[in-house]
Amino acid sequence: MAEELEEKVEDDGSMPILQHLEELRWRLIKSIIAIAVCSGVAFFFLDEIMAYITASAGKLYYMQPSEAFFTYMKVTIFCGFLLALPIIFYQMWAFLLPALRYGERVVLAILVPSSVVLFLSGMAFSFFIVLPSAVRFFMGLGTETLAPMFSVEKYFDFVLAFILPFGAVFELPLVIIILAKLGFVSSISLQKWFRYIIFFAFVFGAVVSPTPDIFTQSMIAIPMILLYGISLGIVKFIMRK
Repeated sequence: MAEELEEKVEDDGSMPILQHLEELRWRLIKSIIAIAVCSGVAFFFLDEIMAYITASAGKLYYMQPSEAFFTYMKVTIFCGFLLALPIIFYQMWAFLLPALRYGERVVLAILVPSSVVLFLSGMAFSFFIVLPSAVRFFMGLGTETLAPMFSVEKYFDFVLAFILPFGAVFELPLVIIILAKLGFVSSISLQKWFRYIIFFAFVFGAVVSPTPDIFTQSMIAIPMILLYGISLGIVKFIMRK
């Protein structure tokens, strides 16, 4: 079906809106199938995955009969999503670059692995460096009369809300480079916005952080500022925009 749509694309690269929607539908279907298949693979390693995820918190509890089951399903689907990321990003970028010519195929070959690597790098940075400190912070609030007892569902939701923003933040260089390549931004405009990015980064860190402590907020904001600076350097000295 996708090949038929590509054949119908006009010479100028345009495509009627209905064909765009049809292509989008098929790419979403392919992404969902990929997640389902990868979730099936992750299910066989569920015990090892759960032990790894809960290592920072220690022993967890479930308060309702179905809580553990649905948490296992969430973990399975989320791990399936991570395993399917190369396919998902490929479908996303392929949809944004219809009627691919040779040069655009080269760009696509760079965008897909770069997207996956940056997203997983952000999540790994969060999971291995920032998350343990955040968990220790909350466990440190316990007293002799107030002991921490984490629910498995709430803990996984906390981990999910914690690591996903880091994955999104680490995509920043790729987004800026694409915008520069398309001519929407330049090194001059990026330099002009730098002071505002510093302010926005800490605001963004305060909004998306699931913890109220300044450490976690800073661990979101500081990488965002550094990644912006790296992007500025690439645009200015390598792309010369």
